[in-house]
Amino acid sequence: MTATTPAAARAARPASTTAARVSTASRLAARAAGGAVRVFLVLAALFWLLPTFGLLVSSFLSPTDLNKAGWWQALTAPARLTTDNYARLLENETITGSLLSTVAITVPATLLVLVVGALAGYAFAWLEFPGRDWLFLVVVGLLVVPVQVALIPVSELFGAIGLFETTAGVVLFHTAFGLPFAVFLLRNFFAEIPRELLEAARLDGAGELRLFARVVLPLGGPAIASLGIFQFLWVWNDMLVALVFADSAHPPVTVALQQQVRQFGNNIDVLAPGAFLSMVVPLVVFFAFQRQFVSGVMAGAVK
Repeated sequence: MTATTPAAARAARPASTTAARVSTASRLAARAAGGAVRVFLVLAALFWLLPTFGLLVSSFLSPTDLNKAGWWQALTAPARLTTDNYARLLENETITGSLLSTVAITVPATLLVLVVGALAGYAFAWLEFPGRDWLFLVVVGLLVVPVQVALIPVSELFGAIGLFETTAGVVLFHTAFGLPFAVFLLRNFFAEIPRELLEAARLDGAGELRLFARVVLPLGGPAIASLGIFQFLWVWNDMLVALVFADSAHPPVTVALQQQVRQFGNNIDVLAPGAFLSMVVPLVVFFAFQRQFVSGVMAGAVK
């Protein structure tokens, strides 16, 4: 029978204590992931969606009903709901034209950022050229430049070259300020691609453009989709840049709705459905690419 020395007993004691602590922590974590936490998360999600649901109900109520009582009164009297507001909205050329202007700004600004950002990110990650690292540091430095700093000088520049109050001017502004983050994000993502995979493609005779299109883009799909969602939401919901640079005769929907707020009492039948439609489009885009968005976030976390 072997006697246990005091030193061995002291060495074994912390291990058992640590195991007990780990076991206790595991039990607490398992309980935290149980039904109570799930109920709390569901309630939090419902509370977060409550304003959206209220706006939806308000968009189907007449101004008279909204002035008499809150939107929740329609839940007990569904006969008050009507589609007349949306009919008047579609007849309102200002709002419909604004929705088209927003699409004409958002789609090109998003596509340009994705294309140019992906090409630049690949170049900074895998191409050798003089001053590459210094240029990338400049791109990273541009991330901290606020939009407000560039409003006056860019306005003077656009006025001199004829881009002020044009759709092209707004698209270029959003593209310029979206590219630093796009290049930074995609460069870091592309740099994690195994070098052996790219070298094997080069040995098979693939040029840089073919390598970029056939290997890099499929592997970087989740990151590109995540970037596209961010850029789309930022441009679609922007009002500052649109208010300064967009055509005042055909402003984006954010500016058009802000103009309706000035006459809130008379235009609530247009404001409520217009606001809901402007909010539905980003939600549809997000849920349509939700799987790619989550994959991109998780891939970035693992890397």
